Amino acid sequence: MNKKYIIKSSQLFDDIIKNGKKVKNYNFIIFFREENQEFNKYGISVPKKVGKAHIRNNLKRKIRAILRNYKKNYEKSYNCIIIIRNSCLELSYQELENSLEKLLNKIDR
Repeated sequence: MNKKYIIKSSQLFDDIIKNGKKVKNYNFIIFFREENQEFNKYGISVPKKVGKAHIRNNLKRKIRAILRNYKKNYEKSYNCIIIIRNSCLELSYQELENSLEKLLNKIDR
């Protein structure tokens, strides 16, 4: 995923979580807020209780790969924070992809 599509600022993370809308399922929680920009931006967060650093980094790498391949033209652009839950550890890459894409499709409704 290109750097211009990534949210890194902790202030922006906190602001989206506090003031944004939320969709969730068993594997992910996505906080999102509409923005005036040309493209969507994503931030990924994995709590420490999910596992050790190499496990969390591996999950983030998989999510970034899914987002890189995910092409949906929203009517508006959004900043999204994706929080990964413990249940993702048991899923295959294809199951992760399906679960995340279903949740991302709910955003623009």
